[in-house]
Amino acid sequence: MIDYIVFDLGGVLIDWDPRYLYRKLFEDPNEIDYFLTEVCHGKWNEQMDGGYPFEQACNDRIAEYPQYEEAILAYWKRWPEMLNGAHPGTVELLEQMRSNQTHRLFSITNWSAETFPTARRLFPFLGYFEDIVVSGEEKLIKPNAGIYQVLFERNQLNPRAGLFIDDNANNVEAARACGMEAIHFKHPEQLKSDLQTFGIIR
Repeated sequence: MIDYIVFDLGGVLIDWDPRYLYRKLFEDPNEIDYFLTEVCHGKWNEQMDGGYPFEQACNDRIAEYPQYEEAILAYWKRWPEMLNGAHPGTVELLEQMRSNQTHRLFSITNWSAETFPTARRLFPFLGYFEDIVVSGEEKLIKPNAGIYQVLFERNQLNPRAGLFIDDNANNVEAARACGMEAIHFKHPEQLKSDLQTFGIIR
């Protein structure tokens, strides 16, 4: 029986994409692709998600790509411009679960500890969660099993009583390996259907 739900944030509840910012900084789409593939790429962003300081991470990149200094610093200084609001369909499902009061609500997110306070201010629905495990605070990143254990131990949760929702297949498989049920999120309609299958909502 499922007693609690664990949400991912970026890509599920929150629309975050560096391209929202870099479309303002580069006219050429090919240069955006190059910049986000070779300069400020996903693996580099994971460093901050894991607790590495933004300032140092930017300085590291600037040392290697000095011609992109302004654009690299924008990743840090203009980070909020990478946010494009919430995913309304998913937030609606979260609000429905909150209103039902049948399942406890938690979150595990890969997110920098430096920028997460901004997210808390911008998205009031984050207050619906009893606990949010932030990778940058724990210095553990999904799909590392340790970050799931933080949630279980901090909140005295049985993994087999939990349902995990994430848009990253690796994170979903890691949750299943910990003993949880899991849903690979693709879009709100699919999530609603899957939640109905699990008997979470009607």
